[in-house]
Amino acid sequence: MTYTVINEAANTPGGQKFTNLGIPYTKEILPKIHMYVWNNILQQTNPADRKPIDTVEIFIKDVDGPYEALTDVNKINVSAVALNKYHGDLKWEFTSLMFHEMTHVFQWTCVNAIKCNYNLIEGIADYTILKANYYPSFFAKPETGNKYDQGYDVTARFLEYCDTLNPSFPAKLNKMMRYAYADSYFKNLTGKPVQQLWKEYKAKYGQPI
Repeated sequence: MTYTVINEAANTPGGQKFTNLGIPYTKEILPKIHMYVWNNILQQTNPADRKPIDTVEIFIKDVDGPYEALTDVNKINVSAVALNKYHGDLKWEFTSLMFHEMTHVFQWTCVNAIKCNYNLIEGIADYTILKANYYPSFFAKPETGNKYDQGYDVTARFLEYCDTLNPSFPAKLNKMMRYAYADSYFKNLTGKPVQQLWKEYKAKYGQPI
């Protein structure tokens, strides 16, 4: 795997923060994160189960918007404006972001399907930062949320619960999502419809559905 890191926003405040963090540091953590996602989250030990990707490119861009970063296949575009808004441990927060975005690089997203459950896809990416212990203090608690595919941290917590019912649940779900998605995948893996799983998950913490 080849890793490319380019700071296109070096003259901006966020770009300068990234310069201080360092391209060498980024290239140091990417292989470790890559292997963590492959081995621990997606469990793609068989090369045939993996996306045919041999290069990951990181671009620091002078863009603003609702997202800290956007991943397009093997290209991760990080907002320098978002980096400048980080006021805690920049190294920790950037590493957390890379765990999330690197999951997007390697996870399946329903190839050629007309539609997919993208909130669930975001939930799998946040499941990675949860398992890697790189989740922030404001990360959703297990009992929170309004629906299983609310996305991000809420869905990550639900996937954590499903993993207690069927070990390696997120990895198995990801494999099933290679070409399409259906709610029935949850029943296939646990024997229960997803809405029943959500109801039981909420009841476990004394929360109404």
